[in-house]
Amino acid sequence: MPRCGKLMANIMGAHKLEKIGMIAGNGIYPATFARAARAAGVKTLVVSAFKGETEASLADEVEVMQWLRVGQLSKMIRFFQREEVTQAVMVGQIAPKNLFDLRPDLRTVKLLARLKKKNAESIFGGIADELAKEGIELLPATTFLDDLLPAAGPVCGPKLSENAQQDAEFGFFIAKEMSRLDIGQTVVVKNGTVLAVEAFEGTNEAIRRGGKMGKGKATMVKVSKPKQDLRFDVPVVGEITIETAVEAGITTVVVEAGRTLLLGKEELFVLCEKKGVSLVAVESMDEDDCII
Repeated sequence: MPRCGKLMANIMGAHKLEKIGMIAGNGIYPATFARAARAAGVKTLVVSAFKGETEASLADEVEVMQWLRVGQLSKMIRFFQREEVTQAVMVGQIAPKNLFDLRPDLRTVKLLARLKKKNAESIFGGIADELAKEGIELLPATTFLDDLLPAAGPVCGPKLSENAQQDAEFGFFIAKEMSRLDIGQTVVVKNGTVLAVEAFEGTNEAIRRGGKMGKGKATMVKVSKPKQDLRFDVPVVGEITIETAVEAGITTVVVEAGRTLLLGKEELFVLCEKKGVSLVAVESMDEDDCII
C-alpha cells in the first residue's frame, strides 16, 4: 500500500466516517467511489453533481444529490453546509473545455482572479482552499480505493518485448518531464521517438494522434505530476482508455505504480488480455509526498 494509503487507513481506523460529500465529475469514478465508501462503512453520501458531466444513475448509489453548473462554488458550499458535510472528495473528471467555459458565481470569479495560473491543478487547489475556509476538508481522491492502485511490475496482458521495455522506460522519463513542466501527463512513443504529448485536448485525443503517427505497436505512458496533490487530478485508466489505445494501434500501456487508479479493474484486465494490450506499472523515483 502506498504511504498515503496507509496514512488514510490510520485516519479512517481512528475516526470512522459516517458521512462524506462527493464532488462528482464524469465517468464511472463516482459510482466506483460510492460503492467502495459504502463497503468501508460510510452511511451517508452527499453529492454535488454537475450538469453535462455527472451520470444521472449515480443518484441510485447515494442518499442526497444536488445538480449544479460548473462554477457554482457558493451553491455547492451552501449545499454541503446544509447537509452537515465536513469532509468531501473529488471523484471523476470535469471536461477541460468546461473548466475554461465557466459561468462562474461571484465567489468563483474572485477565486479565479487570485490565481496566477488557471489550469486544472490551480483551479481545483483554489476550490479546496475555499472549502477549507468553510470547515470542509477535502480528502484524497484515492480514499477507500487502495486496491485499484497497481504495484510496480507487469499488471496484465502479454509480456513486454525488449524493444517495448525500452520504449516503456523512455516514455516514462518523457512523461514525467512533461508533467513536471505542467504540459500534460500522457505521452505516446515508438522506437525511442516521441509521437504525441498530451496538452489541453486530453488523454484520449493524444492517444489517437500518437497512434496515427505510430501506425501500430506504439507505447502510451500516463503518470502523475511530481509531488501530485492526491486530493484531485489523480491519473485514471479505464476501459475507454484501453479501447481508445487499441483503436489507435497502441499495444503497451504504462502507468505509474501506486499513483494511477485502474477503474473497472476486472473488466479492464479482461479487455487487455482479449486485445493483447500489455499493461505495466512503473515505480517513480519522485519523493512520495501525500497531501490530505
